[in-house]
Amino acid sequence: MTKRTALELETVRRCFGSVVAVDNVSLAVAPGEFVTLLGPSGSGKTSTLRLIGGFEELDAGAIRIKGERVDHLPPYRRDTATIFQSGALFPHKTVAENVAYGLRMRKVDRPERDQRIRQALDIVRLQGYEHRYPSQLSGGQKQRVALARSLVVRPAILLFDEPLSALDLSLRLQLRGEIKRLHDELEFSAIYVTHDQGEAMAMSSRVAVMNKGGIEQIDRPETIFHDPANEFVFTFIGESCCFPVRRAGGEVTDRQGHAVALTLKDNLPQGEARLYIRPSRLKLASEAAGLPNRLKATIHFIEFLGDVHRYHLKAGALEVFADHAGTIGHAVGDLVEVGWRSEDMKVFR
Repeated sequence: MTKRTALELETVRRCFGSVVAVDNVSLAVAPGEFVTLLGPSGSGKTSTLRLIGGFEELDAGAIRIKGERVDHLPPYRRDTATIFQSGALFPHKTVAENVAYGLRMRKVDRPERDQRIRQALDIVRLQGYEHRYPSQLSGGQKQRVALARSLVVRPAILLFDEPLSALDLSLRLQLRGEIKRLHDELEFSAIYVTHDQGEAMAMSSRVAVMNKGGIEQIDRPETIFHDPANEFVFTFIGESCCFPVRRAGGEVTDRQGHAVALTLKDNLPQGEARLYIRPSRLKLASEAAGLPNRLKATIHFIEFLGDVHRYHLKAGALEVFADHAGTIGHAVGDLVEVGWRSEDMKVFR
């Protein structure tokens, strides 16, 4: 632990009866770092956030903020601020009064309080909304007020509890960009919880992929996507095609034992294996020629997804899909070749 650490979790554990919600999680967040906890429902990400904020009690481990242990302190005595999914604004208070709430609790004097409120509303682009009530705001504006209320107290660590999940897609994308802009400008330290991979990849300094209460991998978004630590991370992050195959001697078959027309640059190990490739990395028909790894498959059906056509293919019991920017001159029922580079394939046993 160093003084340059905004937040540190040391083997943190939380159980609810026989259910282990957070399983010996360790994590350090540097000043100005934006770390996202990403995972499926029940992975422990929200429980971890609540432990940091003081809304849940530890069963084991330690939590330190700026080098000081805080896990024995109630939420209002921790140097944190939380932005909830609902925004949690006071309906009977104006925008300015909502933003001022944390400053009042910290007994900041009136002149400085008014100045910081103006600055916070300017930062989130809500100048002129000071006297409106939450009922007079859109969903996106409410979340901006919640963000201003948290930023204005200048916490050591800002906690985001899935703040965009209740918004429609266009507004979610807009606010995602706003939060990213603010972080780049203000360089606040943050823990952000989401199940949305796009949010995690677009906004984060680092992403912690959680599963069954623990962290499977924590790294830069690019590394998480291109160099996953294990099969769970690869299958959870982004889309992937899986070829479950079996090698016995020199023959490669699908799981049902049917031979498949699969050519690989590097020999598979004996026994069962799972080959994973991103659908955007698969090449079809003439584009597959000359690639070191190839599979002959029949077009099962085709989807138009706007920017790409998605070709669903079958080879015996193997089902794969490939994204192509245009049509390939083949129809449903045609036999085509699928190809890919070796560096785009991951093999798990």
